[in-house]
Amino acid sequence: MKTKDIKFLEIRYLRGPNIWTYRPVIEAIVDIGELEDFPSNTIPGFVDRLKGFLPSLIEHRCSYGERGGFLCRLEEGTWPAHIMEHVSLELQNLAGMPGGFGKARETPVRGVYKVAIRAWHEEVTRACLEAGRELVLAAIKDTPFDVDANVERLRDMAERKLLGPSTGCIVDAATSKERRIPAIRMLSTGNLVQLGYGVRSRRIWTAETDRTSAIAETISRDKDLTKTLLQSCGVPVPEGRMVDSPADAWDAAEDIGLPVVVKPCDGNHGRGVFTNLMTRDEVEAAYTAAIDEGSGVIVERFVRGSEHRLLVVGGKLVAAARGETASVVGDGHSTINELIDIQLNSDPRRGAHEEFPLDLIDLAHNMVSRHEVTRQGFTPDSVPAAGREVLIVRTGNHTCDITDEVHPSVADVASLAARIVGLDIAGVDLVCEDISRPLGEQRGAIVEVNAGPGLLMHIKPANGEARPVGKAIVEHLFPNGDDGRVPVVGVTGSYGKTTVCRLIARLLTLSGKHTGLFLDRRQTEKGDCATWKATNRILMNRAIEAAVFENGSDSILSEGLAYDRCQVGIVTNVDVERHTGRYYIETPEQVYNVLRTQIDIVLPKGAAVLNAKEAMLVEMSSLCDGEIIYFALDPELPAITEHREQGKRAVLVRYGQIMLASGQGETSLAKLKDIPLTEYGKSPQQIENVLAAVAAAWALGISPDVMRTGIETFFVE
Repeated sequence: MKTKDIKFLEIRYLRGPNIWTYRPVIEAIVDIGELEDFPSNTIPGFVDRLKGFLPSLIEHRCSYGERGGFLCRLEEGTWPAHIMEHVSLELQNLAGMPGGFGKARETPVRGVYKVAIRAWHEEVTRACLEAGRELVLAAIKDTPFDVDANVERLRDMAERKLLGPSTGCIVDAATSKERRIPAIRMLSTGNLVQLGYGVRSRRIWTAETDRTSAIAETISRDKDLTKTLLQSCGVPVPEGRMVDSPADAWDAAEDIGLPVVVKPCDGNHGRGVFTNLMTRDEVEAAYTAAIDEGSGVIVERFVRGSEHRLLVVGGKLVAAARGETASVVGDGHSTINELIDIQLNSDPRRGAHEEFPLDLIDLAHNMVSRHEVTRQGFTPDSVPAAGREVLIVRTGNHTCDITDEVHPSVADVASLAARIVGLDIAGVDLVCEDISRPLGEQRGAIVEVNAGPGLLMHIKPANGEARPVGKAIVEHLFPNGDDGRVPVVGVTGSYGKTTVCRLIARLLTLSGKHTGLFLDRRQTEKGDCATWKATNRILMNRAIEAAVFENGSDSILSEGLAYDRCQVGIVTNVDVERHTGRYYIETPEQVYNVLRTQIDIVLPKGAAVLNAKEAMLVEMSSLCDGEIIYFALDPELPAITEHREQGKRAVLVRYGQIMLASGQGETSLAKLKDIPLTEYGKSPQQIENVLAAVAAAWALGISPDVMRTGIETFFVE
């Protein structure tokens, strides 16, 4: 089998809705060469080797629709392109990107296939596809393949490239079927995301939004200023003050009364926070460590109880978690470092990546934990006696959901604290013994108010119920069902697209909307993504109130559409030969599948505008989630007659006039002889272009007067 190979002829990233699915995919053109003559059931030992590499393939249902379905296909005989599709998807799954779409289809060229898999990120999915090829070849040729090392490499890449868990949960909530708010990642890496389009969009960066003021964020970083503001408004905070030396720290501790807390005035993530300090040596040592983590140090009263993190969104408490201590128990022969690895770091909730709710503990780099160990009379290399418990982490570890236990007055205080600081989303840290009782009864206090709080503790608590915090943030940004959309019109077809787009943009502008227009003028080149980038620039422009896009079939096939859904989707006409001969598109059925992409994504409250004289487009009407508006030169076409009998809308020509037909009623819009674009009624092609544009404007609610003015004053540039 040494001569057998799988070659990638092309790999392209379809960034938006495409001929395969609504979601981004990597599409590979794959040549399996001689392997076309060797389906899986003809290669000795191949199936067993593949199952040995990836036992989890048993979960793939494939065409059988049941667990183990793909393995049945392997036993019966299937080809390497199909196998590579499933293997690549499973590698994505193991790397932390579960589920997803996958297809493998033959092309007219023997041995050449199209393979498409859901792309969570272009680079990551491409790497999974390439690793999938190597794994399949290893199983074919009976050579080694290190699955664990490759999965770890892919997981690390995914961690670096994909959205973090906080941003991801907000984006998932926004783009859910319930909300359908579009999302645009504004950088290929990082967590800056735009939700919505144009003037109605909002932006997030992890759990911060474009409503999070710079002043509020600056206040939250200054713990002493935050305390002063909270205290002035009657919010309970621990007594304390800024200190400027170890000796001053001890003086403050004596004034406040032991035990105390020493922490940086502007630190984060609990770094340099030392609690329950009882002696001068502890206080002065804590000062020396804390000053390295910030620009100043605070000494304050130690509040007894557990640490809690309350998430406030838009003035409302939406989730709460309780922190727990972390300890090890001696076995009489292991060092504390070894016990930490055995008893704490082995917890599957702990890890180095952002997806883990708990961090790994390393005493060499965590001075707070090292201080806890030292104050108990140990070093990291000490061997505690069997049964001896050693406290490692006193604060943090917010793993237990306690949202339903929070006393209403405590929720009110947390909400007030967020408002005082000025944060629309805040993580409020408070310490008390019983969260179900008012703070005043137990000397509980708010110790910090944080901007951009992590959400993972609420999404994946170790104990208790996961909370829909992403949904709460989306509702805060887009209240009352707002979908963050501006009217988007997409136009495809064989002829007239540019003219139709220009005319629609003209009508939208006349109606008072600041309109973005993109015309597909690119020369098709390998790797060219000019269409996508130009379209996205329009959608990210926060002055845009409406947008019109021309989508050639080559752009749909090479990049996908740049928007997820549209208010109006138009197919002007069909000339099959204009769309064949490229991208392995050869048949009318394949042309249909390309052009239908524009109709598949029409919103339920939107409309598809279709040329009623084209049988292919009439057939396409059944795919639309929204309304169908036909246009036609011939008002007696069967499709028009049936459509109107159902009380639906059409734009027609009768008696030399453009008519707006709704059911059996008709209203004259304009005379063809008054419309310059139609050569004053002499050009059938241009008349159809005007009808398509008028139908789109009608669907968008533009008034007849504006439509009439627009078409009578529009000239081809």
